[in-house]
Amino acid sequence: MSAARPLTTLRTLAAIAALPLLLTACGYGSDSADDDKQAQVAADAKKLSADEVRIGYFPNLTHATALVGVEEGIFQKELGGTTIKASTFNAGPSEIEALNSGSLDIGWIGPSPAINGYTRADGSNLRIISGSASGGVKLVVNPDRIKSLKDVKGKKIATPQLGNTQDVAFLNWIAEQGWQVDAQSGEGDVSVVRTDNKVTPDAYKSGSIDGAWVPEPTASKLVADGAKVLLDEADLWPDKKFVITNIIVSQTFLKEHPDVVEAVLRGSVKTNEWINANPDQVKASANKALEKESGKALPAEVIDPAWKSISFLDDPLAATLDTEAEHAVKAGLLEQPDLDGIYDLALLNKVLKAEGKDEVDDAGLGVK
Repeated sequence: MSAARPLTTLRTLAAIAALPLLLTACGYGSDSADDDKQAQVAADAKKLSADEVRIGYFPNLTHATALVGVEEGIFQKELGGTTIKASTFNAGPSEIEALNSGSLDIGWIGPSPAINGYTRADGSNLRIISGSASGGVKLVVNPDRIKSLKDVKGKKIATPQLGNTQDVAFLNWIAEQGWQVDAQSGEGDVSVVRTDNKVTPDAYKSGSIDGAWVPEPTASKLVADGAKVLLDEADLWPDKKFVITNIIVSQTFLKEHPDVVEAVLRGSVKTNEWINANPDQVKASANKALEKESGKALPAEVIDPAWKSISFLDDPLAATLDTEAEHAVKAGLLEQPDLDGIYDLALLNKVLKAEGKDEVDDAGLGVK
């Protein structure tokens, strides 16, 4: 683990702030949905130290731990008389803004907005307290135009948003091929086209893009439209694991209500255990929750392959978050970040130990 590094600022911060916020499975998109949901609490349930806990997540498969935990009442059972107030977001930046403003306590979010939010606040606003999901990102292409990895050169490939996790990963992969692309404009040996995941399938069908480096379920939607998987990002990582979703908490809420945070983490650990033990049953529960959020369930030809490519786990895979930050630096989107203290895994490890599970580590990036 490297020594402490100078604080970061996003070179592209102003540019990104001016862009439309776009939807992705990791939470890089439009503003939060105004659909707060309050769970039913038994009249005799005992409250913890807070009357309620406000949690946020995205209506996407990579946030299935939150979707299913809320849908099945697993979190509420652990919280007793403390009420869950759940809100869905379509944007990492808007979720960070909600947390910074004090209107959100705990959130499921992707690594890039967690890194950016932490560094922009000089490490004073959030902690990552658990992992949630790994994987679920693929390079899918038009098989008539791209038949091998070398054929990607000269083509138009979509990513969800400038500087988001998938965009950084694709830029890093391009650099490893020895090709040149200007990160800001996306122009070069490959044309990187930043495209809203909601419209990427239409862009693919119209022929305006040749493929996309995207998270699930967008990747499987494209495959259902005739695209082929050229590369699974998991194959580029040790043990085929990399963080796609974390759980973050407001530092203020963590300090004032550790019992509530611990209860949410117990719910997360138990939900992940149930997901892994009953994948088909839980897939149906997640799809039911998605249908409530969006008004439409995912068809089997989309949800089945998408679900198989995502791993649900408690380990935050901290070393991969650090690597993802380094990829952003290499791409020229981020100055060398100081991520020391971004993790606080004490409560998670307490929960894991009580459940007879292995504790996890912070790769040297934890609270000292």
